[in-house]
Amino acid sequence: MELDFDFSERMENLSYAIGYYRKKKGYSQEQLAEILGISRQHLASVEAPGMSHGLSLELLFKIAVALDVEPYQLLKFRLEK
Repeated sequence: MELDFDFSERMENLSYAIGYYRKKKGYSQEQLAEILGISRQHLASVEAPGMSHGLSLELLFKIAVALDVEPYQLLKFRLEK
């Protein structure tokens, strides 16, 4: 049995979730990046729908704390199509 490890849609939804909750909280990318201790460019790459690499669990948890959401909310987010 061959497993499908194509997570591109999930990664895209995660990037949209981070942007959605960041804007809902009223933060610019620069503001959130500063809170997280990363560059704005790094955050922009995390929020990019076609991001070519994943993010660490540590960064995911930091983002969730900064945006006052549970990590699962970022992971279960689905973009309305």
